[in-house]
Amino acid sequence: MGQRLSCGERREGSLLRAVKNGHLEIVESMVRDDPTVLEETGGTARWSPLHMAASSGQIGVLSMLLSRFDNINPDVVNRHKQTPLMMAAMHGEMSCLQKLIEAGANILMFDSVHGRTCLHYAAIYGHSDCLQAILSAAHSSPVANSWGFARFANIRDGSGATPLHLAAGNGRCECVHILLDNTALVCASTGGYRYPGSAPLHLAARGGSLDCVRELLARGANRLQRDASGRIPYMVALKYKHGACAALLNPSAAEPLVWPSSMKFMRELNPEAKELLETALIEANKEREKSILKQSAFVDPLSFPILSDFEADEADSEDEDVEICCICFDQACTIEVRNCGHQMCVNCMLRLCCHKKPNPATFSTVAAPVCPFCRSSITRLVVVKSDAISHSNTEVEASPSRLRRPRKSVNLSEGSSSFKGLTAHIGKIAGSPNQGRTASECNEGDDKP
Repeated sequence: MGQRLSCGERREGSLLRAVKNGHLEIVESMVRDDPTVLEETGGTARWSPLHMAASSGQIGVLSMLLSRFDNINPDVVNRHKQTPLMMAAMHGEMSCLQKLIEAGANILMFDSVHGRTCLHYAAIYGHSDCLQAILSAAHSSPVANSWGFARFANIRDGSGATPLHLAAGNGRCECVHILLDNTALVCASTGGYRYPGSAPLHLAARGGSLDCVRELLARGANRLQRDASGRIPYMVALKYKHGACAALLNPSAAEPLVWPSSMKFMRELNPEAKELLETALIEANKEREKSILKQSAFVDPLSFPILSDFEADEADSEDEDVEICCICFDQACTIEVRNCGHQMCVNCMLRLCCHKKPNPATFSTVAAPVCPFCRSSITRLVVVKSDAISHSNTEVEASPSRLRRPRKSVNLSEGSSSFKGLTAHIGKIAGSPNQGRTASECNEGDDKP
C-alpha cells in the first residue's frame, strides 16, 4: 500500500507547481490565505518558491513575491545551501537575477556542494550576461568595501578554482573575455580542482577550446607555466590530441600580440575604440596562427577553418576617399591620438602598444608608447569620425600622418610585412629632420644646393 501525501505536502507541491508554471493569481491567492507557506520548502533539494521562480525564469511571480511580502528572504537556501540567485545564474535567467540583486540578494554566499558562489555558476554555465551583471553589482555592493572588487573577481571555490578556471575549462570564451576585462588573474593556479596547479591555459588546452586559448594568450598567459605534475599547456594539449591548440601553445612557435592592459590609456578606452583595437588584435594574431598551423604536423589544413580566408570586408565603396596611414602606407587612418591629433591605422596603433610581451620572471613593465610623429605622450585614443574623413582635400591640412587615397579591400596577410617593420618605420619618422613639415616643404628643401 502506498503512503498518502499529507495536506501540507500537497499544498507545498501545488504552490511550487503554480510558481513553476507562472500562475501568478494562484500563487498570490495561496500566499495571501496563508503567508507561512513562503517559509515551507519542497522536493528532495528543499526548494523554496523563490528557488523555483528563479530557476524557471518566472519573473512575474518572483517580482510579486519580493515586492508584496516583506518577510520573504531573498537569500533563502535549499538543502545544498544554494540561494535563488545561484539558481538564476545556473539557468541564465537574467531578469530574475537582476531582480534578486535589486532586492538585496547577497552575491557572496557559498553553497555546500562545491563551495561556489553565483559568480562561479555564471562562469561555468557560460551565461555571460549574468556574469557581467554580478560583476557590475560587485562594484556598488558591500562586497567592494569588505572584500575588494579584484579579490571578488578571483574568488576561489572549495577546490581552489577561480571563475576564470571554470570558464576556460568549459570553453566559455565570452565569459573568459569578461573576466579578464575585470581583473581576473590570467596565470592563477588551482588548488585541488581536478588537476592541481593548473592555470586557466592548462584547462583550456585540456578541453581543446581554441577560442579560449587564443583569448588567454592575447591577455598574457604564460605558455611555459607548469602545473603540479610539471606539465606545460603544450604537453596537456598533446596528451588529449588537440592538435590546433598544441600548435599555438608550442613554446617554439611565435609569441602572439598581447593586449597592453598595464597602460593607463588602454584601460580608459571608450567602448568604440576598445572594440576596434580588440578586433585588430584578433586579426593580427590570426595571421600568426595561420602561418603556425600551416606548418604544424598536428593539423589537417583542409579541415581547419582558420586556414580558409581572412580577407577584409569589401563592403566599403572603392570611390570613397580616406586618409591613408603614413606608417604602413596600406590602411585607412581609424585611430586618433590625443592630445596631438595625429592619426594612424588601428593595426599600427596596436603594434605600437603591443610590440613586446612583459617578462613574468622579472616583472618588467612595458614603457608607455609615445606618438611616432611628434613624440608626445599618448593620453587618450579615439576613433576617427567618418565625417572627418570625408572632408575635401582643400579642407585638410597636410601633415606627416595624413595622406589620402581611394579605399580598397585589405588582405591582412599582405599587411603583415608592414607590421614587422613598424618599429623601423616609427624610428625613421621620429628621427627624420623633416618632421612636422609638409610634403611640399620637404621637396623644396631637397632641391636646394
